[in-house]
Amino acid sequence: MVEATPLGPRPLALLVDLDDTIVSDSDRVSSNWAAAVEAAAAVVPFPAEAVLAAIEIERGWFWSDPERHRVGRTDLIGARRAIVTAALRRAAVPESGLATAVAAIVAAYGARTEADRGPFPGALDALRTFRELGIRLALVTNGAAEIQRAKIERFELAPFFDVIVVEGEFGLGKPEPAVYAHALASLGVSAADAWMVGDNLDWDVVTPRRLGMRGIWIARGPSSVANCEMADAILPDLSALAGLLASITRP
Repeated sequence: MVEATPLGPRPLALLVDLDDTIVSDSDRVSSNWAAAVEAAAAVVPFPAEAVLAAIEIERGWFWSDPERHRVGRTDLIGARRAIVTAALRRAAVPESGLATAVAAIVAAYGARTEADRGPFPGALDALRTFRELGIRLALVTNGAAEIQRAKIERFELAPFFDVIVVEGEFGLGKPEPAVYAHALASLGVSAADAWMVGDNLDWDVVTPRRLGMRGIWIARGPSSVANCEMADAILPDLSALAGLLASITRP
């Protein structure tokens, strides 16, 4: 753990991110795209290596823009289709076979992503620890309602949380201040008595801190110590946060 500032007493509430905080969502994105392209190319002939390289370029471009990101994350299938269509055209795949190739790649990628998805080791135990410590919990997640609710149901997450805020249901997503304000009001706590925890430095740390919360950054890979200035603490996973919270008390 890297702690940037004294954290003070144990919070009354935690706002917890879902994707890549509780549930693995992007650990194998590149390898899943590679497998999807390979599988589709065996059925619908196209230059797999060129298409995969083009998908990497188009993915980077698509998700780099905040507005495209906002729209795309609430319609992931549509976003994937747009990325793959642009990639196939970049790779000079004939228009006559484009629709079939797009459908095959997107379906193969979706199947692999669903098969790989699951809670991180220790994540559910950490949520149990938070509850045992008497901490109120809100799940605050961006994304389409149908997709996010399917994850919540599949991994039986709802019983852990007092409040669940899904972008596709609420109508706004992080980092809109109204999202955090709604979660705090629903929990009945002030920003000063809450911590936000998640893997996105801007959404789960910078904005919550600006609103008066502590921001705990889940950084699973190597992270710059310079980011300590933005996060109240940098932790590898929720298990580490559970250990931290168990070690401190409220006055």
